[in-house]
Amino acid sequence: MAIPVVDSSQYESQLAEKAEQIKARFSAFDTPELEVFASPSSHYRMRCEFRIWHEDDDLFYAMFEVEIDSEGEKQKTVVRMDQFPVASQRINALMPLLLERIKASPVLRERLFQCDFLTTLSGEALITLIYHRKLEEDWEVEARALEKDLGIMIIGRSRKQHIVLTQDHVFERLEVDGKEYVYQQVENSFTQPNAEICCSMLSWARDVTHPAKAIEEGREQGDLVELYCGNGNFTIALAENFRRVLATEISRTSVASAQINLAANGIDNAQVARMSAEDFSLALAGEKDGRRVAEMDLENHDFRTVLVDPPRAGLDDDSCEQTARYERIVYISCNPQTLFNNLEVLCRTHRIERFALFDQFPYTDHLECGVYLVKK
Repeated sequence: MAIPVVDSSQYESQLAEKAEQIKARFSAFDTPELEVFASPSSHYRMRCEFRIWHEDDDLFYAMFEVEIDSEGEKQKTVVRMDQFPVASQRINALMPLLLERIKASPVLRERLFQCDFLTTLSGEALITLIYHRKLEEDWEVEARALEKDLGIMIIGRSRKQHIVLTQDHVFERLEVDGKEYVYQQVENSFTQPNAEICCSMLSWARDVTHPAKAIEEGREQGDLVELYCGNGNFTIALAENFRRVLATEISRTSVASAQINLAANGIDNAQVARMSAEDFSLALAGEKDGRRVAEMDLENHDFRTVLVDPPRAGLDDDSCEQTARYERIVYISCNPQTLFNNLEVLCRTHRIERFALFDQFPYTDHLECGVYLVKK
């Protein structure tokens, strides 16, 4: 994996190239004009991870440049990272201050292996220090002093240890369409890394699912069902567009965060259930029962729109078949290839009404897409 090289003067041309790639890749489908959402050209990632490289008396942040040699073998090169323009301004400001304090403390630096940063647009910062040794009371004393001096929160991790000094999460506040949404984001769990692009994604999803769109299409709005909801990222922003929302997620940590986020945003028409997308598809088909299924109260929902935000593997065959049963589909994809594969199935019954490119990861080949489909 190549470390992104930030060059703001090249950003627009690189984004235009990505847009052309998407247009070419999906030319087999009858797609509307591509909507392109640009990222800030630097300091766009709110979280990142660094190895801590020890070299004699020195230590520094490091990442690995991975290349394939002539014999097909992976070769790793250690790259010193004194600053990281990809990361948020808050992370870059903290990097030298944190390292200076760690260098000066034998207790904090001893066998320190990795440093993870999680920040927010408002400046909250949670830092996880990962060690290859047992953390004793003297570590906690010095880490608490470091927390206070830098205005941060710290977690210490090592084998069978997870020491939370203040709290294990931050609260991100995103302004979308003139409204502020609050999201608890827990350390070591998935969150959208590019906050500004996340706002664009939420605004786009709100627009394509607006109740007025259903009226224009001569359809009833009905309820929303959501697969892979994470911490409720889309659930919360879309709730006001629907009578009821039922969202599912397999991660216990993400479900707990989603419950907190529903309460923090005053959402009372949405429910989050802990269940895999595969099991949920079986439940909707009447092929799975049990306590969790009963709690969903499926018979009292009128699902007409589905939102899916699957992992890179895309939708499995059963979930894809289940998704095709709804009148309207909002598909958020982090992998164009699996999106293409799923669209080959979904476009048998649906037509693509909106297609968007979200530049979640500038200066890389990674692409995030949004597709809105309506039943033919």
